[in-house]
Amino acid sequence: MEWNKALLIHHLHAGKANRENTLGVVTGVLAPAIHELVVVRTDEPGEGEKLCRERGEEFDVVFILGGDGTVHECVNGLASLQNPPQIGVLPGGTCNDFARSLGISLDAETAAQEMLSGRVISVDVGRADDRVFTNFFGIGLISDTSQNINENLKGALGKLSYFISTLQTITRSEPFQYELEIDGERTTGEAVMIYAANGRFLGTNALPFAPDALQDGKLDVLIIHETGIPLLREVLSHKPEGEWQPRNESISYFKASTLKIKTDVPMPADTDGELYMETPAELSVLAGHLHFLTGAEE
Repeated sequence: MEWNKALLIHHLHAGKANRENTLGVVTGVLAPAIHELVVVRTDEPGEGEKLCRERGEEFDVVFILGGDGTVHECVNGLASLQNPPQIGVLPGGTCNDFARSLGISLDAETAAQEMLSGRVISVDVGRADDRVFTNFFGIGLISDTSQNINENLKGALGKLSYFISTLQTITRSEPFQYELEIDGERTTGEAVMIYAANGRFLGTNALPFAPDALQDGKLDVLIIHETGIPLLREVLSHKPEGEWQPRNESISYFKASTLKIKTDVPMPADTDGELYMETPAELSVLAGHLHFLTGAEE
């Protein structure tokens, strides 16, 4: 595969300690296949989104070297374009959950080599009000966990910090009242977490959703009505392929094209690991909206 013009974005504070070395390695892999390669380091929050929105259509492909947060920021710029370029995710974060859902290598150098095959797939993007997400939108336990993550611990222990935070949060999660409108049908109840997924991984763990979750035009929605380690284990443990039905009555699962969420009080929402939204929120799916490079089919 060859491209005329490509942009490679990397974030100053994103990802692993050897980011500069990784940047050099992936650039070396990609450069021979690109006539003009523009490499940009973003330093401030929102800079990647602004760059993608203002200049994205100049490029045949935009490569994003970073984790789920960097991807989230850039995709919010690219999704707004009339003619978005192809996108290549080069994993460089802690969990890289969206890269896992795409099925690409978690080693950035190998992922870059895979993308030279030129295989492109159309991927759904979730919409929450005027924002988009690639992996998930969640409230309750999921946002509490993100708020509790110790950034020093995250840098030292990586994905283990997420599990430590989850175990700390799970012991003190308070239920909340919700009202949902699911594809036009209204329901109410009490929960400790509502999780609307586009992708198939959370904190490096495979979720029990169908292999085509990124391409089915639907959100996979989990409602956790009460918490506990057994519930966490059921959701995060690997399940056989095929349609999943929860065994525990404290878990509700359904697919939805549109989802309106209201809570008794405004609640912080986690989108792809980023905390800046809150309820109420209206969710939908932009089916096949963006085109991502992946490895060659086996």
